[in-house]
Amino acid sequence: MQNIFVLDTSVLIHDPDALNKFEDNQIMMPVTVIEELDSLRNGRGLISDAAQQALRRIDELRRNGCLGDAGLPQNGHNLRILTDGEGYAGLSSDDRIIRTAVSHQQAGDTPVVLVSKDIALRIKAEAYGIKAQDYMSDQTELFTKYGRVLAAEDYANGIESVRYQCTGDRIFRLWGRDTQMSIKRQRALSGIAPRNIEQECAMDALSSDDISVVALTGRAGSGKTLLALTAGLHLYEKKRYEQVMVARPTVPMGNDLGYLPGEIEDKLRPWMQPIFDNLDVIVKTPFERKDDTNVSKYRSLDYLIESGIVHLEPLTYIRGRSLPRKFLIIDEAQNLRPLDVKTILTRAGEGTKVVLTGDLHQIDTPYLDTYSNGLAYLISKFINESFFCYLNLRKSARSGLAERSAELL
Repeated sequence: MQNIFVLDTSVLIHDPDALNKFEDNQIMMPVTVIEELDSLRNGRGLISDAAQQALRRIDELRRNGCLGDAGLPQNGHNLRILTDGEGYAGLSSDDRIIRTAVSHQQAGDTPVVLVSKDIALRIKAEAYGIKAQDYMSDQTELFTKYGRVLAAEDYANGIESVRYQCTGDRIFRLWGRDTQMSIKRQRALSGIAPRNIEQECAMDALSSDDISVVALTGRAGSGKTLLALTAGLHLYEKKRYEQVMVARPTVPMGNDLGYLPGEIEDKLRPWMQPIFDNLDVIVKTPFERKDDTNVSKYRSLDYLIESGIVHLEPLTYIRGRSLPRKFLIIDEAQNLRPLDVKTILTRAGEGTKVVLTGDLHQIDTPYLDTYSNGLAYLISKFINESFFCYLNLRKSARSGLAERSAELL
């Protein structure tokens, strides 16, 4: 049965191609959505880029016909841009969208569904008797099935990307349908040694030339960021990469950095402090050992930044760049949209390795959740690629207190 889907702005910001994802159903878009996209497109950043892309998609449809009440056939469904009705003056954007859905539900027998990434708007719509749902096109639970270190009986595991198997005292790297190799146990990189089997497997994946994209998930304290930075510095020392580049989402939905005073480095420091903390561990670790021959190659974490060995990159400015021979770490990747992850991965130049780290159960961005974020989406799309490895680190390596707190709280 055909439905009428009323879209709000958050859907098009999340996925500018969303108009092509509703098959043969009717799509209605209140004019307030166009107004909001217009206000968001002015500026720099991932949100502005998405608003621009969405408006371009709508304009392409406009050239093929009318976007008014007559509707425009597009891929088997009708898109209609609806102007405000009587009594809309003074209403908020959300209320105008809900009023549009209510009026069309009362006018006919076709079921009306409001689609939004905004939880509050969905709740309000249901209160007015309008069925509401999240944008479902890119949601996935596939990551829940994979990512663990396999036991001997789990050899095939149903996928072809890189995975690891522990048999007795040996660990094997598996890829494709039936290819495997034994990996070296308990090796330390840049003075950091793995604390459990999961970390051993992660270190192998991070340092392997055959794996171009690594996704590391896990709760706080599992060592995701520390291991990625450690491997990046180790491979830089081996001259396999020209630079270790680190980026994190700065604020919810990838907005600009203009709210903080100072240069880019000053603005980034509050958001990058976890990176500095991990670099400090790597630099100071050799001095904490009794072995005097184990001397740090770097004077301080400031030296790593000032010399350009480690470069901090705002995701706001990554679009349009080409990044060859970089060890690129995207930290807190669960706070990115699928569109953001696509933007980042398509920036990777020849010889670049991309590592994405994050906790899929700790989402800080308002319009994302465990199943619709960019990291989960990437895992679902790359799970059968032989150059990809996904590992979920379940054990905390920070401290006994941190691990127990994560379990109890």
